[in-house]
Amino acid sequence: MGQRVEREIVAWFWVALAFMLINGTIGQARVIPSGSMENTLLIGDHLIMSRIGYDAGVPFTNWHVPLWRNPRRQQVIIFKPPFAPDTPDYVKRTIGLPGDTIDIHGGSVYVNGQKLQENYTIGPSEPAPPGSAPPGYTDIRYPYKVPDNCYFAMGDNRTNSYDSRFWGCVPRKDIIGTPVMIYMSLNVPADAWEPGQIRERFLAYASAIFHPGEVRWKRLFRTF
Repeated sequence: MGQRVEREIVAWFWVALAFMLINGTIGQARVIPSGSMENTLLIGDHLIMSRIGYDAGVPFTNWHVPLWRNPRRQQVIIFKPPFAPDTPDYVKRTIGLPGDTIDIHGGSVYVNGQKLQENYTIGPSEPAPPGSAPPGYTDIRYPYKVPDNCYFAMGDNRTNSYDSRFWGCVPRKDIIGTPVMIYMSLNVPADAWEPGQIRERFLAYASAIFHPGEVRWKRLFRTF
């Protein structure tokens, strides 16, 4: 009996270690709680995120280290918001790379003097209103030069996105990965995906089982 218990403990130890390795260095799941990336990502989209080459960390902690890969322009990224690292991760699109000069006027974004072609946005691109920077930050002035090891990120829903226009660039060390695929998408009340809403989230999944029409079937397995 003692040997059986010992084998069980060892087996579960290796399972836990494998989970931590996969979750910390290869991939994680994320759910979209807001409309800031519509229509690329909808509220209730469930994502598989790849961390490969971007970041490695210890699951359930804020400890992580950046790796060798860097985002490309217009690539969707997932990152820890620099002004509130203990809050849920943000999902935005990389607009400016280190050294780029960003300007926003006439409802469009200009990178290094060239108008950026964007067929994924909703609404005009406008600077953040004066005085809207978070505490400890200053309003962004344009033209804005992206500092070294930083990225200018914006949501696709330009009229409803809290992004680099408000608080500046995303440090490379805060970028943890990029979405790979939508594995589930539920059209249920948005509050189910807010942090801490365990009961509402459980009810959302249960409702989808009994009401398959709440699943956005055409969005399943979309890749990025």
